[in-house]
Amino acid sequence: MEFGVFLPISGRAAGRETLIESARQAERLGFAAVWAADRIIIPWQIETPYPYSEGEAFIVPADRPFLEPLTCLAFLASATEQIRLGISVLVMPYRHPLYWAKIATTLDRLSEGRFILGVGVGWMAEEFEALQAPFEERGRISDEQLDILEVLFREERASFAGDHYRFQQVAFYPKPTQHPRMPLWVGGEAAVAQRRAGRYGDAWFPYFVRVTTDQLARGYAEVQRSAETAGRDPGAVRLTCCRPIVLSDTPVEQRPDRLHGTSEQLLEALKAYEDVGVEHLALQFMVPRYPDRVEQVERFGEEVLAEFT
Repeated sequence: MEFGVFLPISGRAAGRETLIESARQAERLGFAAVWAADRIIIPWQIETPYPYSEGEAFIVPADRPFLEPLTCLAFLASATEQIRLGISVLVMPYRHPLYWAKIATTLDRLSEGRFILGVGVGWMAEEFEALQAPFEERGRISDEQLDILEVLFREERASFAGDHYRFQQVAFYPKPTQHPRMPLWVGGEAAVAQRRAGRYGDAWFPYFVRVTTDQLARGYAEVQRSAETAGRDPGAVRLTCCRPIVLSDTPVEQRPDRLHGTSEQLLEALKAYEDVGVEHLALQFMVPRYPDRVEQVERFGEEVLAEFT
């Protein structure tokens, strides 16, 4: 099992130096990838429940900076040498597919094939409204965008006619460095997301705040069944996952649905993910201050990550 780490692209510390420092720290410690979350604007008033926090409230205040993720990853392509660069996850309906596919392909080229394309359908109704993107149709729009992606990467003279997008005889060059495309990791936790991962994805890439490894394995079994229904090899869809994590100095009471504890406790908990077939675990260190995050990532790399390599 390999590990990724989320970049500090939001918060008051987010900026050029912290991004470079964080990416190079992850590369030096042996992390496989760095990940950037996607957000364009933050409404002052949010009533949509946030599915990725304990209290279902969005964790980034509206007055905090939140950098554009694809721009950050392109910037870091020139500041790193080997570590992969991933977005977790691109909210597809926020952008026209021809536009974001061009950016993703450019990023894959500039990083010399190190880009991982995580995709999802989004959750915040207020952000959809501000961007004038249809919230209720976001799943169907996203599936159509993924169909478009295959056409763009495969055909010399790309054409598409769907319910939401239409174009005729367009050239889309260059194609991705990675063939036939950059890895496509499909996010989302619900049954419809599992079906989407089985139909389109190279990996299922959910973000669970709380989940046991048994629950994760059952969800992955649904992904594999969906892949088989779609006529694909179920083994071609990998099991990956995003999880929040807290590294503590002293032992804490363990729960099977959380990653919180000392290095020794985390080692035991993480091996359970490896046992159910997780191949990549992207970690978000849940500390409020940037210096604390740097310390936690360093300790994890030295005391935990080394045990898996």
